Amino acid sequence: MNILEAIILGIIQGLTEFLPISSSGHLEIGKVLLGIKVEESIIFTIVVHGATVCSTIVVFYKELGKLSKDFFMLKWNDSTIYIVKLILSCIPVLIVGLVFEKQVEQLFTGNLILVGSMLLITALLLGFTNYAKSKEKTISFLDSLIIGVAQAFAVIPGISRSGATISTGLFLKNKREEVAKFSFLMVLIPIIGENILLLFSGEMANNQMDLLPLVVGFIAAFVSGWVACKWMIKIVKKSKLVYFAIYCVVIGSLSVFFGLKFVL
Repeated sequence: MNILEAIILGIIQGLTEFLPISSSGHLEIGKVLLGIKVEESIIFTIVVHGATVCSTIVVFYKELGKLSKDFFMLKWNDSTIYIVKLILSCIPVLIVGLVFEKQVEQLFTGNLILVGSMLLITALLLGFTNYAKSKEKTISFLDSLIIGVAQAFAVIPGISRSGATISTGLFLKNKREEVAKFSFLMVLIPIIGENILLLFSGEMANNQMDLLPLVVGFIAAFVSGWVACKWMIKIVKKSKLVYFAIYCVVIGSLSVFFGLKFVL
């Protein structure tokens, strides 16, 4: 992977992590188009996901600061309850990561048919949100777990994590702005954990990919992710997710078409 490819893929990751169009799916499409090797792509994917986590922290640093302060001071209040809900939402994806790690990794092999099919499912989810009636309901503990299940399904490339979690939150009749914030914050724990495991597993040391593309990709993903995160919050408030559904239909259909063309 060269520098230009790292920049392109980093920008793709940063923009699509927060927009409901599947960052993993677009990364897989980008890797196929650029001819990136599978063994390089897995490490790169984890690193740029870490970059978008950092951009989330920057956008929500005030909220995270207050939540962390109350949590570590063992105060049982709204902030602590919110963190418990975030932790609860991570349980499903943690189970998937521990039990099905190898199976999940095998999905990231540039399978355009799989990615395209899952993008079409994402389009359906986003389309149905147009009929979801948002209320002033606060996300409950049960809602947190259900939204977490939606996040677990989003390990499949093509299923948008933000699309699945935001759609699920809206179907549960939660407040739009609250759902968007919860969706972006709930990803922090699993992705940070994944990056820590990567550092201590020795995979980075054994990685044959040059360090510079990883650094450049990280920076590109961080900057574009910061912009997309702030933009997406405004989009969810205005209920414009149906346009992303149309986009996913187009890209998903093209992916399936070209995937079948390669197979045949």
